[in-house]
Amino acid sequence: MKAELSIWSQYYYEMSPEDAVEEFLKHGIRACELSDEHGRELLERGEDVVATGKAFASFLRERSFSVPQGHLWLKIKLCSDPTALEILFRWIDLYEAIGIRNMVLHCDTSLPEEWGFETRAAQNIEKLKALAAYIEGRDITVCLENLRMFTKSAEELLYIIDRVGSKQLGICLDTGHLNLTVRDQRAFILSAGKRLRALHIADNEGERDQHMMPFTRGTVDFVSVVRALREVDYEGLFNLEIPGESHIPLELRGAKIRYIQSCYDYLMRC
Repeated sequence: MKAELSIWSQYYYEMSPEDAVEEFLKHGIRACELSDEHGRELLERGEDVVATGKAFASFLRERSFSVPQGHLWLKIKLCSDPTALEILFRWIDLYEAIGIRNMVLHCDTSLPEEWGFETRAAQNIEKLKALAAYIEGRDITVCLENLRMFTKSAEELLYIIDRVGSKQLGICLDTGHLNLTVRDQRAFILSAGKRLRALHIADNEGERDQHMMPFTRGTVDFVSVVRALREVDYEGLFNLEIPGESHIPLELRGAKIRYIQSCYDYLMRC
């Protein structure tokens, strides 16, 4: 298993994307997932999103820093917002220019729950087919994330992916979301198999989405997670999505990164 340590860039929420990268490098982190907040900041720099993306990519290359994963528009209402796809295409063009290949996306959870899973899924599948057509032939995988209100399991995600019929759709496992729903991390990973292309590693106490780092107060079994990842030969980032850890003084965030690195080293030996 190849899984480089990464931290979601929103860990440095008050900084520009460039300054966040510099701060990560200061503490020995050489890869991150670009957060929705930093993606939006880059989008707002001008109409030519490809030029913006290429300029940021040049900045990253100069520092030997990697951003192979990014979170697309976090609050997207893929089905209920008629402008969603058009806006999403701009995000995709920006991320591709940066060099992001695994792009995390939420299905639309705003559809009425009383419709049932299959009807809600059908609405998302229609939009995802248009998205798949847009990225066809490009070195991009859109990774659908397991959520708390919809697409809770690997089986539900695979149901949608199989009906879209594109090899360019994959899965992002959010361990925190899973700990609030079906809970069985190993079963999810084994079911997802090679479709698993991205991770949001986060912990919680099983009651709310606290976005904590591993081995604090949470109840996620990360040893089981890593062993299952090894079984499916996962090759993406070992990416921590931990905004719950970021609202502390900057100096202390660096100390937390040192602890995170120790956790990562321990898990990679398990």
